[in-house]
Amino acid sequence: MKTIKIEKKDWEQGLEKLKESYRLFGPMPDKDSFEFKELNPGDTPALAYGNTRLSVKSVIYPQSQTMFTYTLDESKPDHHIMKQVELNGKKPRVVVGVRPCDAASFTLVRRNFDSPEYKDPFWVEPYEDTTFVGYACDEPSTTCFCTSVGSGSVPYNEEGLDILLVKEGDDFFARLLTKRGEALAAAAGWSADADFDFDFESRKTAAEEKITTKISTEALKEKKTTDLFNADFWDQIGFSCLNCGTCTYSCPTCWCFDIQDEVKGTEGKRIRHWDSCMYTLFTLEGSGHNPRPNKVQRIRQRFMHKFKYYVDKYNAGVQCVGCGRCIQLCPVNIDIREVCEIMKNYTPAAQEA
Repeated sequence: MKTIKIEKKDWEQGLEKLKESYRLFGPMPDKDSFEFKELNPGDTPALAYGNTRLSVKSVIYPQSQTMFTYTLDESKPDHHIMKQVELNGKKPRVVVGVRPCDAASFTLVRRNFDSPEYKDPFWVEPYEDTTFVGYACDEPSTTCFCTSVGSGSVPYNEEGLDILLVKEGDDFFARLLTKRGEALAAAAGWSADADFDFDFESRKTAAEEKITTKISTEALKEKKTTDLFNADFWDQIGFSCLNCGTCTYSCPTCWCFDIQDEVKGTEGKRIRHWDSCMYTLFTLEGSGHNPRPNKVQRIRQRFMHKFKYYVDKYNAGVQCVGCGRCIQLCPVNIDIREVCEIMKNYTPAAQEA
């Protein structure tokens, strides 16, 4: 593992050079916030920001994605045959400015899309074709709680990254974490000859000390699923919920989707869209029956999935990286940290008393 120094002028020149061979994505201004967008010539990613409104997952797993195309025109020899769209294009992708919590989210989500039983090519291939350049988080938000979710999601997390950047004045120090990261630095012209002795550890410690919000998730594994499922605190939590889906769309570890066909004339396409367990239609069956007809059942599903079902299935911590987006964006101030504490402390006997 090598640490290099990238001066400001070399940083900007290197990005332009990379755009010749890669599709670059990074945080860019979007009205009153920032979103990950493809960088055009002359664009420089805006790294001096908090978390983007939506996570970086949309680069790998778009909000709407055409999976197959087909024709219903029977005069054509390939009618009624699904044709998979090209996934990666001619240029590999680079995402610049990934926050460590977002990088950690991919390792959680991968268990769903890239399991031993099934590999989803629409997620796996773009993910494996992408180089991730992270940006260390020295000024976490007041809603961040990444240090207590046990996913490796900390301000200087390196898991899931190829390069980790740290800002020092107008320049960067970059830790080259993988062979892919080294290749990217070489392609950008960022010299990898010198190995600088930059004190990552003291910066990391200082950043972690700024995160004052803590939650405890260890006891969730021992909780009985049916006890939590039948608990009456869900009525209180769900009372103010609007089922707007903001929490699920902003969450980097939510992965639910719906698949729909759209046909115009004789030409059709099959599209995958993000979906949300908070929506009424999410569980609506063809028979007309809906096993989760009210909002309390739907909000229970969201938190049970994050803090119990995922825990029991994978035995790898909770399905949350502590980015705090859902806390910041919820229009009725439902706080996932408070819900976690309620779940952790709940016992049927205590509730009866």
